[in-house]
Amino acid sequence: MKPEQVRVTVQTTYLPSHSLPEAGQFTFAYTITIRNNGAVPVQLLSRHWIITDANDEVQEVRGEGVVGEQPIIPPGEQFRYTSGATLPTPVGCMEGSYTMIAPLDADIDPTDMPAFEVPIPPFTLHTPTALH
Repeated sequence: MKPEQVRVTVQTTYLPSHSLPEAGQFTFAYTITIRNNGAVPVQLLSRHWIITDANDEVQEVRGEGVVGEQPIIPPGEQFRYTSGATLPTPVGCMEGSYTMIAPLDADIDPTDMPAFEVPIPPFTLHTPTALH
C-alpha cells in the first residue's frame, strides 16, 4: 500500500456560538474525509497534528485513532469525521499525518504490521471576516 493511495480532504467551519473572541477563544470545526483509493483495506491507527495560530505559536497533538475510533476503510470507500480546535487568534492553520496499516491478516497484531504515514495537507482555520 502506498500513502498516495489514501486521499485526505478537509472542510472547515468557524463556530461563533462556541467562541469567545473577547477572551481570545476562536473555535473551529473541521470535517475530514479519508478515501481509500487502493486495492486493499487500510486502518487508521494514530494521528499527529501540528496546529499553528496567527502568533506562530505551535501546538502538537498526537493520539490513537480519531474521534475514539481506529477505522478500517475498505478499498474504494471513505471514512468521514468531524472534530474541532480552539485557537487564541481568529486565523490559524493545521496539518499533520495519519499512521496507517493495511491489515491483511487478522491473526497478526496491528502493531506488528508495517505502518505508513499519510500526510494531512495544510488547511486554514479562519473567522469569516479574518481573511479578505
